[in-house]
Amino acid sequence: MSNALKDYLIISQQRVEKALDTRLPANTTLPKRLHDAMRYSTLDGGKRMRPMLTYSVGKALGLEPELLDGAACAVEMIHVYSLIHDDLPAMDDDDLRRGKATSHIQYDEATAILTGDALQALAFQLLANDKTMQASAETRIKMITALAKASGSQGMVGGQAIDLESVGKTLSLPELENMHIHKTGALIRVAVQLATLSKPDLDPNVAAKLDHYAKCIGLSFQVKDDILDEESDTATLGKTQGKDQHNDKPTYPALLGLAGAKQKAQDLHEQAVASLADFGEEADILRALSLYIIQRSH
Repeated sequence: MSNALKDYLIISQQRVEKALDTRLPANTTLPKRLHDAMRYSTLDGGKRMRPMLTYSVGKALGLEPELLDGAACAVEMIHVYSLIHDDLPAMDDDDLRRGKATSHIQYDEATAILTGDALQALAFQLLANDKTMQASAETRIKMITALAKASGSQGMVGGQAIDLESVGKTLSLPELENMHIHKTGALIRVAVQLATLSKPDLDPNVAAKLDHYAKCIGLSFQVKDDILDEESDTATLGKTQGKDQHNDKPTYPALLGLAGAKQKAQDLHEQAVASLADFGEEADILRALSLYIIQRSH
């Protein structure tokens, strides 16, 4: 990771951590156990890749980060809710996430379900009401619509459904990509879209190129995740290593081999960077982020 990206990632992590802390209900507010679980699962953990995307696209477009705090928190809350539900016994049945016990292990299964539900609802509440966004009612509606589509049956949840249906099956490359465009890619793309929507006068062609960038890194992120599931270890990942292979899930290395999967990630990175050709140094963080995604160790 470049020093510039490392510094920006730290700044983004600190910024969204503070923003999340102020927007999550206090664990002294009833129902205390639910609010404590929301804070436990959301705060002090994760790479914050999606909020960083929102902030870094805003930087490329000349937007002040204060205008993006609400959107950054909303997309991260949806992400955390999805992780909580993915880890449940009925789904991936995992007991480790972000280096600590998953929500249903730390609390209980019912509390974990309710925690995810509450975070999902709060995400949309933020887009509707957060005062720091300074967005018009029309823009807020567009943001809510975009996040709802990215989160639902035509996005992340639909991708998870396809994932569960695909256990033990051999998928073609287009089928595998379609699954991950929905499961992982949709939320990464909307993290970018929430930033572009924050600039209502943005040229639609510029927004489309940024969306293509997001599509490419969304896929490369999943390809790298599949590679790490085979090559890394539990301590480094902060989640159970080898889980996908153990559960007989379709992955890029299984379909393309490790070398082929690594080449696929490289190709996607090059496409992502090409999408930023019209930008100058204001998009250097986005270029560095794409490279980091395919080179990361966890």
